[in-house]
Amino acid sequence: MAARVATIWWVMLIGATLIFAFVIVLAIVPFLQSGPRRPVSQRWFLIGGGLVFPFVVLSALMVYAFWHEPVDGLAETGRPDVRVDAIARQWDWTFVYPDAEGGPVTLENRLVIPTGHPIRLSLTSEDVIHSFWVPRLAGKRDAIPGIVNHLTISAEVPGIYGALCMEFCGVGHAFMGFDVEAVEPETFAEALARAVAEAGDGQRSADAGEGESGR
Repeated sequence: MAARVATIWWVMLIGATLIFAFVIVLAIVPFLQSGPRRPVSQRWFLIGGGLVFPFVVLSALMVYAFWHEPVDGLAETGRPDVRVDAIARQWDWTFVYPDAEGGPVTLENRLVIPTGHPIRLSLTSEDVIHSFWVPRLAGKRDAIPGIVNHLTISAEVPGIYGALCMEFCGVGHAFMGFDVEAVEPETFAEALARAVAEAGDGQRSADAGEGESGR
């Protein structure tokens, strides 16, 4: 899906470059003409260049974008193998796995997924509007208070993928990033359990540090 977004971007860039070149040519041509100039119809420019041309170009781009990048890829990938509830707040992300082995588990600012499987994200927010984006995996989707939006992502190659909030949400917006850890499917349960254990150890260490500082 991220590759499709990149393709749409390149199409838009090439189209914008061609339109820009066309406008520049129109601006230069009058200076290159010698002798009396023929009158130009303002009506032609207003209707043709100001209404018809933008309507045709933007309509074609809209149809191409929706055909190339559907609103949600779940229709193409089938039933999701992993469901994750993503809750945003200033300035952190909480990921809940309701179907994890042994019961629901929670991770903070870390999303663990198996490669080659569709991951169904249910996005919402506890305070202001945020936006979920993993540039190398999928397009952006807003997390809005009181509303649940859905996004399907999938990673084909194991690794760590950087992710971030793409909707300005306050003074801590620039630091509202997290990692997506894609692992082989056969090691997914183990990797998820390890991530939960590491998060628990980190929280206990932080609590111990606060206790020491309070003495």
